[in-house]
Amino acid sequence: MAAIGRFQKGDEIFYAKVVDGELYRLNGDVFGSPSFSKKPLSLRGIKTLTPVTPSKVIAVGLNYADHARESNLPRPNQPLFWLKAPTSLLPDGGKIELAFPSHRNDYEAELAIIIGRRIRNVTEAAAARYILGYTAAQDISDRTIQQSESQWARAKSFDTFTPLGPYVETKIDPHNLTIQLYQNGQLRQSSSTSQLLFNCYKLVSIISTNITLLPGDVILTGTPGGVGPIESGDKLEVRIGDMAPLCNAVK
Repeated sequence: MAAIGRFQKGDEIFYAKVVDGELYRLNGDVFGSPSFSKKPLSLRGIKTLTPVTPSKVIAVGLNYADHARESNLPRPNQPLFWLKAPTSLLPDGGKIELAFPSHRNDYEAELAIIIGRRIRNVTEAAAARYILGYTAAQDISDRTIQQSESQWARAKSFDTFTPLGPYVETKIDPHNLTIQLYQNGQLRQSSSTSQLLFNCYKLVSIISTNITLLPGDVILTGTPGGVGPIESGDKLEVRIGDMAPLCNAVK
């Protein structure tokens, strides 16, 4: 695998390749044909950011049959998707802030697709060529609001409600990855991306027939069964395949 992250040191923001815990600065455009320095950076004072800054975050709902069943909703014939605010993004290590702690708020572990090239009307067979890579994500959801409204954007777009990262894996097969979520060390969700109703390439193809996708855009591919509530003090960890885990606390 080849992991690329986005980092900050002082006022400088930069991309780097991550190899065995060391960072090698990227030279050039991360969405082009970048090269990397051969000398690792000093890690002192470096902060991990979300791996991309998308123009839009597209979430896909009910994309695992078991989650559709537990939600008491019919299995969709076409992908159900909506837009989340990019301001909801949260880096690895950041704290999920519950806007309405008295509401039911749920975790949702997801595999995220990171778009690498501008796309319009791409075929499923060609979709992989337009994908930069994949990373771990969560689609935190205020169920109280979600169940009271006919669209889901507000319930899922509060600041900090989309943890993402820590790195983009650029050389990975997305079709048979384990996906798990741990809450305070307890396994709550456990499945495989082989169970997706619409796989990553199909999602990119279908979504690109409706919306032009730009480099850095994020597609959240859906969550498996086992969704449950969170509260202040919880520690959440998403593990997908051999990728670096995404860890966030709740306050």
